[in-house]
Amino acid sequence: MLAPPPFRMPHSQPATAARRFEAADVTLGLRLAGAKDHPAVRALGLASEIGSWKSLLALSAGTLALGMVKRDRRLAEAGRHMLQAGILASVVKTSMKRTVHRTRPNVLMDEGVYARGWPGTSNGPWQSFPSGHSALSAAVACAAVRSYPDVKSAAYVAASGVVAAQVLRGAHFPADVLTGALIGVAAESAVNRLTGHRRKARF
Repeated sequence: MLAPPPFRMPHSQPATAARRFEAADVTLGLRLAGAKDHPAVRALGLASEIGSWKSLLALSAGTLALGMVKRDRRLAEAGRHMLQAGILASVVKTSMKRTVHRTRPNVLMDEGVYARGWPGTSNGPWQSFPSGHSALSAAVACAAVRSYPDVKSAAYVAASGVVAAQVLRGAHFPADVLTGALIGVAAESAVNRLTGHRRKARF
């Protein structure tokens, strides 16, 4: 498979530090997504859908419900925290997507189109920034680890796999997934500051 051609910002745009960073981000994203159509990468992309908002919020709600049914306070609080962190991360990433637009790597690779700016759009191929999968995966993983430190390795490996898959499949540029992951970590931390004392009081 041929490597994607070097990406250069349009000549009309000045080569500021921000532009150079963006060009480097796009170039790296194209290189990492060079095998996006390989069957193995496609399979990885399908597996990474466990990091979608529907899957993670269902997992969180299910954990909360199971904890309530079993009368396991720790499990119920873990599910509640996962759900709250995931919802906050989702709200933040959705707000950002509605504020700015950026075409996905696969749009540039398949159609030769790259654009970013304001305002946002409801058109999926133009919603690369930030990565929702990364935001929710990071938020839910951090929330799970907060209640069950023993699952740290598994939770973080799973979340990292979802994040990496978004770049390899050409769905997001590296900066998109990094921003998404930071949103998730910050969302979980914010929820913990607001509700952590209540969880501790219940144990």
